[in-house]
Amino acid sequence: MRTRREFTAALIAAAGARGEVAQRKALIVDGRNNHDWRSTSPVLKRLLEQTGLFHVECATAPPDNAQLESFLPVFGSFDVIALNYSDFGNGGVWSERAKSAFVEAVNGGVGVVVCHAASSAFAEWREFNRITGLGGWGGRDERSGPNLYWEGGVIVRDRSPAKAGHHGPRHPYAVVARQPAHAILAGLPPVWTHASDELYDTLRGPAEELEVLATAWSDPAFAGTGRHEPALFTVRFGRGRIFHTTLGHDPAAMQCVGFIATLQRGAEWAATGRVTQTCPSDFPTERQLRLRA
Repeated sequence: MRTRREFTAALIAAAGARGEVAQRKALIVDGRNNHDWRSTSPVLKRLLEQTGLFHVECATAPPDNAQLESFLPVFGSFDVIALNYSDFGNGGVWSERAKSAFVEAVNGGVGVVVCHAASSAFAEWREFNRITGLGGWGGRDERSGPNLYWEGGVIVRDRSPAKAGHHGPRHPYAVVARQPAHAILAGLPPVWTHASDELYDTLRGPAEELEVLATAWSDPAFAGTGRHEPALFTVRFGRGRIFHTTLGHDPAAMQCVGFIATLQRGAEWAATGRVTQTCPSDFPTERQLRLRA
């Protein structure tokens, strides 16, 4: 059996044999979050590196708000930025220089992966909300944009007055592919069981150039909406590609092979516009949850 290092080396060698760039540069942004970024960022880094497609760095914001003014990652030097950051509840708003640099990078073609609690970040930052597509909490309501959900085979854009962002108690739930031909989902099962996790509902936002890839049934038995809520979706912003996953509350939820594979494929798509990874042999099914330690 191959070791993880041998498997990664084989992937890189195969990419080189195909004449492709062996590794892209990825940046994980963390340091503030209403979730435990200290435990999830190492998982994100490991999962991206396991593909053999990425060299991963981390930009960790300082804990002191006075020092946050000098937080200025060189966003434009990366192929994809994974956001594991939220100012919700901790006052960690970036400087205008950092905001401008981030928007300029994404508009110019740098990809973005929005991870779970990053959905609640920067409610008052207009361009950020256009980049992430949908978000919750932080005072978001009908002024932030429509609430999206799947009903009758189409996406409904509900503009009725209501607050944005909610989840009930964590539990396993099914994820349903709505755009199975999209590169991120191509070859994956149409329905799979996700690990016990928070299921976000009533997210709102500009939802411009947004495509819902997969939904999850928000079960009223778990304080849900009784609707199919967006779980995975993409956004286009200028030349930038954004993959947004609401899954992955903590390392336990991130053990789900469905989360792992869609994160890895979503990051590749955001960075390159295509997906070369195949469906893992241990991908979960509609009836069987599958985890990796």
